[in-house]
Amino acid sequence: MAQDLEYTKQIQELFVKFLASDSELFTRCQSITRKDFFDPPFDEIVEFLDEHVNAYQVLPTREQLIGIYDFDWHDILDAKEQHKKWFVEEYEKFCRHKALAIAILESTDLLQENKYGEVELIIKEAVQLGLPRNMGTKYFEDPRTRLESIKDNNGTTSTGWKTFDRVLYGGFNRGELNIFAGGSGAGKSLFLQNLALNWALSGINVVYVSLELSEGLCSMRMDSMLTGYGTKDIFKHMDDVELNVKMLGKKSGNLQIIQMPNGITINDIRSYLKELETKSGKKTQAILVDYLDLMMPAQRKVPPSDLFIKDKFVSEELRNLATELNIILATASQLNRGAVDEVEFDHSHIAGGLSKIQTADNVVGIFSSKMMRERGRMQIQFMKTRSSSGVGNKLDLKFDINSLKISDLEEDEQNEKPESIYESIKRKTETSVEEAPKLDPVDHSERLKNLLRKMN
Repeated sequence: MAQDLEYTKQIQELFVKFLASDSELFTRCQSITRKDFFDPPFDEIVEFLDEHVNAYQVLPTREQLIGIYDFDWHDILDAKEQHKKWFVEEYEKFCRHKALAIAILESTDLLQENKYGEVELIIKEAVQLGLPRNMGTKYFEDPRTRLESIKDNNGTTSTGWKTFDRVLYGGFNRGELNIFAGGSGAGKSLFLQNLALNWALSGINVVYVSLELSEGLCSMRMDSMLTGYGTKDIFKHMDDVELNVKMLGKKSGNLQIIQMPNGITINDIRSYLKELETKSGKKTQAILVDYLDLMMPAQRKVPPSDLFIKDKFVSEELRNLATELNIILATASQLNRGAVDEVEFDHSHIAGGLSKIQTADNVVGIFSSKMMRERGRMQIQFMKTRSSSGVGNKLDLKFDINSLKISDLEEDEQNEKPESIYESIKRKTETSVEEAPKLDPVDHSERLKNLLRKMN
């Protein structure tokens, strides 16, 4: 393995000469070049090169640099391609090492203030500094392979609900942020718990992070969903429940339920996942966070009252985690007060505003009323679907009020239009208003006259 260069003034001078002598080299390296990577006087020369190129779209001439900084590069003018290749490789390492050194120095004050999230962020950015490696897709080169790749990777993970998958062209993709939005008591946690169980039973290793309900309550709900016993009957049939859960667990993926405190950051989840993988030897493939609104960003300190900025950073960090670990990720979010009396949701009903909507790949609204639950129904409304044309679709699912299990409707039940449930609610309300007794103006006037006569 080649030894790293010692970045002396002579090496820095050589790097600057390469940058100043070749416009193509400078353009390739401009995105990673910073003044503070260099010692004087080269820091000022690098800054001048950058400002000149930004202002005039051309490098300054040799005469300009000699006149202003007494700097010449005559020995670099005839550099061959092999020399340029060496420069690019060594200069990229130089910039990364310098960025890391600066990040470490900046971290000392942050560590004293216990701002570990910010430390991790600046260290990570320094380590990842480099020239682009991915050159993108050659559109005309291989259309078939390109299309087959999209087909194979789109919706690769079923939700366990066929009708739901149909709207999303197959299900959820890895690396996406999927949000279930609902009002208080609408069933956000129930949806996530059903989804966690569906994925685990299909062989996926799942982690369910609860920021609200206890691990015991979440587990007991899943016992009901899995066995069909109502939550009130679980303790009466403990032997049967134990047998069923253990039998199904033998042919299922791992399902880990963990309760974490409100206000955790993405770094807490990342650390937990790493520790779990180390101890269990199993890699997590899906994670559900119940729920997004109870998290705080790791990037910077944000007042909890500033929901738009807070949720923006948390959403971006969750999505980045899903992409980084190549996992399926689903979470939930609260609908605001304006959604309480609504039967159709839009982006304005999301608590915290558009920041979550803009980051999420799929946003699914949950509509549930007492009458619907008694009829064994829950409705979902697709508010955003990045990978399909499902926006605006409404879908009824079957809900067992005793076992809390959510499942697809039977074929004969699917004939009923999804809108019919809440449309019937609207019709009943309108009918009750229309059927209310109306006073005849004439009759009312005569009664008033008669009353006045009696008083006189």
